[in-house]
Amino acid sequence: MRSRKTRILLSGAVVSLVGYFALAVLVAEQALIVWDEGTRAWVRLLRHEALTLPMQIITRVGDAYGLVPLILAAVVVLWRTHRRWAVALPVLMAGVGATERLAKWAADRPRPDDTPWGFPSGHVLSLVVLLGLIVYLILTASKPRRLWRIAASAACLSVIVAVAFTRLYLDRHWLTDVGAGLAIGLAYLLLAIWVVEVVATRAAAGRARRS
Repeated sequence: MRSRKTRILLSGAVVSLVGYFALAVLVAEQALIVWDEGTRAWVRLLRHEALTLPMQIITRVGDAYGLVPLILAAVVVLWRTHRRWAVALPVLMAGVGATERLAKWAADRPRPDDTPWGFPSGHVLSLVVLLGLIVYLILTASKPRRLWRIAASAACLSVIVAVAFTRLYLDRHWLTDVGAGLAIGLAYLLLAIWVVEVVATRAAAGRARRS
């Protein structure tokens, strides 16, 4: 069963990574500019002065001001129930920062407001990894009731969607930037879970042999 799960994780990571690179190529060729411009025009119709401040507040969840407290809180909670993830999470998120910078440098795509490094969305990438991991641990937990697991997972996913929308609303990203952040974030997350699961399996096997 564990072997099947690790194969699914690795396969999902590969598919997501391929999707990211395919999207990057299409963006470089300007093949999806109609989608980007169309989405930008649609979002402009939704803008209202009263919404600007709430959008600016929500978008902060995906930058350092929001991520650092979330990571610290997650480490504290995970220390009691998933100690290996409590140790791995800060390293995992540091890797997210490095991955984001490398991807942005490689794409070198300006944002809709003409500031640099828009592709992929770092806010979406970071939250997909952090909250996606929380969703994974919630859904694979055995103790919480099913309704609680569904509600908690839905809350995490809602945060990702809300922050992604704020990046479009505030004209900080194109739709394809957001999609790329989702794809590379999912690939990174699934690969990280796969690595940790493989390490845990091998460590358990080693303890069993020694006993």
